[in-house]
Amino acid sequence: MSVVKLSLVAAAALSSLVVASAAGAAAPDWSKIEGKDITLFYPAQMSWEAVLTQGDHSGASKFREGKDCRACHENEERASGGVLVAEPDLEPEPIKGKSGFLDMNVKFAHDAERVYVHVAFKPGKQPDAAMDKIFETKVAMMIDDGKIAEATRAGCWATCHDNMTRMRSGGEKEVTKYLARSRVTMTRQGGDAVKPAAEIEKMRASGEYMEYWQARLRPGQAVDVADGTVLEKRAEHTGPIVEAEATQADDTWAVTFSRKLTGAGDFTKDFVPGKTYTIGFSVHAGHTAHRFHYVSLEKTLVLDAGKADFVVKQP
Repeated sequence: MSVVKLSLVAAAALSSLVVASAAGAAAPDWSKIEGKDITLFYPAQMSWEAVLTQGDHSGASKFREGKDCRACHENEERASGGVLVAEPDLEPEPIKGKSGFLDMNVKFAHDAERVYVHVAFKPGKQPDAAMDKIFETKVAMMIDDGKIAEATRAGCWATCHDNMTRMRSGGEKEVTKYLARSRVTMTRQGGDAVKPAAEIEKMRASGEYMEYWQARLRPGQAVDVADGTVLEKRAEHTGPIVEAEATQADDTWAVTFSRKLTGAGDFTKDFVPGKTYTIGFSVHAGHTAHRFHYVSLEKTLVLDAGKADFVVKQP
């Protein structure tokens, strides 16, 4: 699978199909903005608890000593995904013919009012897992503004636990992503008992949650947008705060998210210049659901000026 690169010609070709979730936001001219290529990989059943357990993760001691995930695993995503997608001890429910990785090109921009995120990826020939009967493909982004230390070090792994649906100690019961701080106790199998509602709401009010955006895609149809937070569970906002549009051509999906920089709504992260954010991306492809997706290592973002993987500027 080749890395997706959106040149002027490729970007123009993607105009064959455009479907938008909402009107109003005028996206930048992406052909004039440089992007970065990242690789997402298949994580199998590697949970937050597994990351911390030496018997399940050879780098657990290094992680506990302070090394972040990407310090050891960046540039190894293809190899890691190739192992995780097929190793019986790590993936007890293999999807025959599933690739272990997926390449994505990412671009950011902002104007005086909004932030824009443009991702382009080619799912390739995906076996039909028949888990999500409606949406063939889903792409998402998670955001933290420094309030979740474990997310700073491990990105979306901070929200992935052993007792979630279809994980090692989970089952068919619906248990969504959550943060360990929302549980009374945590074991190698995750945490079941949620802290009292008053404690959860105090955390939420202080910004101790991760924000997520998701675009659910069907060829030739309008984008279905979901956004919300992850704290004691994954919870969608009442009405979408994020806008999205998508194009598909030559097997390549290009999706643009946009949202107000600040004051977007209750329980959203304000984007302000100079502050460092941790972000992560995921893609479900081939009608998959739950943990059967591709994920990125933790990446960093800053507006206007600073040191990060993505320095977001006005076009």
